[in-house]
Amino acid sequence: MKKLLAAAILFFSIPQAWALTISVYHTSDVHGWYSARPAKWDKANPAREIGGFPALASLVEKEKNPYLLLDSGDMFQGTPEGNFTKGMATVALMNKLGYSAALVGNHDYDYGEESLKAMISSAAFSMLGANVYLKEGGGAVSYLKPYIIIEKAGRRIAVLGIAGRHTATSTLPANVKHIDFRDEKKEASKWTAEIKKQKPDAIIILAHLGIGGDTAGRKTEISTWTFTARDSDFGTIGIARAAAGAQAVMGGHNHAGLSHGWYDKESSTLILESFWGLTDVTKLDLEFDDATGSFKDAKAELIPLWTDKTGEDEAVKTLISAFTVEVDKEMGKVISESSVDLEKSGAGLDSDIGNWFTDAMRRQAGTDVAFQNTAGIRSELRKGPVKIRDIYQIMPFENTLVKLTMTGEQIKRLLADNLPGGFSKLQVSGLTISYKSPGRTAKNITLAKDGKPVKDTDKLTVATNNYLTTGGTGGKVFSEAESSEDTMMPIRDLLLRDIKANPVKSAPVRGRITQLE
Repeated sequence: MKKLLAAAILFFSIPQAWALTISVYHTSDVHGWYSARPAKWDKANPAREIGGFPALASLVEKEKNPYLLLDSGDMFQGTPEGNFTKGMATVALMNKLGYSAALVGNHDYDYGEESLKAMISSAAFSMLGANVYLKEGGGAVSYLKPYIIIEKAGRRIAVLGIAGRHTATSTLPANVKHIDFRDEKKEASKWTAEIKKQKPDAIIILAHLGIGGDTAGRKTEISTWTFTARDSDFGTIGIARAAAGAQAVMGGHNHAGLSHGWYDKESSTLILESFWGLTDVTKLDLEFDDATGSFKDAKAELIPLWTDKTGEDEAVKTLISAFTVEVDKEMGKVISESSVDLEKSGAGLDSDIGNWFTDAMRRQAGTDVAFQNTAGIRSELRKGPVKIRDIYQIMPFENTLVKLTMTGEQIKRLLADNLPGGFSKLQVSGLTISYKSPGRTAKNITLAKDGKPVKDTDKLTVATNNYLTTGGTGGKVFSEAESSEDTMMPIRDLLLRDIKANPVKSAPVRGRITQLE
């Protein structure tokens, strides 16, 4: 009996050399949305609150497995708290929760490289970017690590970071003109081979790219999804196959959510995305054989952060409140009102908020036409009092107004670049547009101003933003304009001025962009 008791005591006192299951919590594209907010998109219960770091902290505090926290980039740009602190609020919150690593996203460069370095210097976690190099000399940037290996419960988990090549044009191009964002697949292959030499127990890749297909911006179950050859070659599937050995690729940028991930049989890799705005978190369970300690299986679940289910960590709420109190001294001021909700378009063409935005630009600029990139409009406007905060959330970027003179023919080519399939990457004021869209391209584009056809030779004055005119995605044709002047006036200031002078009485009529059969 004594021998049995001694053996039992010895067994339970020996530390485990590995964990049966290690849980990895993944976030991406937080964009400064630190707190819970009403889920107004939930028609059944639009007042129910979801999201935020307090909810995430409360959730992981209940985790019984050893766990890691990882993020795939775009951490702060999008709210006054994020923008006014230039990401420092995000860093403080991620430090508080105990993140191990984050990947640099395109919008993490929005205030320039020096601002990003300041964030990194305050971070208790590693910032990754294996494919980020300097153009001059070809060396890797000094402030990002290609990968780290984290020891957790006796297992060694390698985390590799792959930034998107799109960063060159999806932040203000001037901010990264000296940086070379190299091919994601080649760099993933190169660095995974290097990591394997160190014999980690599992490899995770953080990528600021999406899975492809028709998944952008929505939550979906894609276990039976069929991807085209192009989709499989691009994005996180392409990275997984090039890496040949990662257990999971955790994507972002597309603002999509994958309910249980997508298992790529060719690479034996689980591919994950975690929505945006910190409404959801992906939980990845890495299972290890309890006899050999070797990796056995991975499974994932996208978890909505409903606060009535998760609870909220009071210490994290207090930390957020300290940032919000300072910001609200200015951001909480009521400057106007709206009699209606101005929403985004479910059809993917012109929208209430896009029409109002470009109408305000055109009024303030005094031009014939105005264009704004759809992805640059980051929030909707709700009925009721309008605060400065609301306009900052609609337009969080530091873009300035550019005035140009363009021909009808140039505008048609601009639109052809920005009307893939049934989706418009531009919002417009001053024109009505109709087009056909065979496949992914736009054809037979027709323009009208004040009900009159626009000829190819007609010259129109145009207002847009300096992101598009300096190489931002979809703005190539702007470089051909007859004349171009950056007014240096922040577009956000113009929106603030316009809504003060013109409270919203009704939603602008939709139908400015029409796809023909």
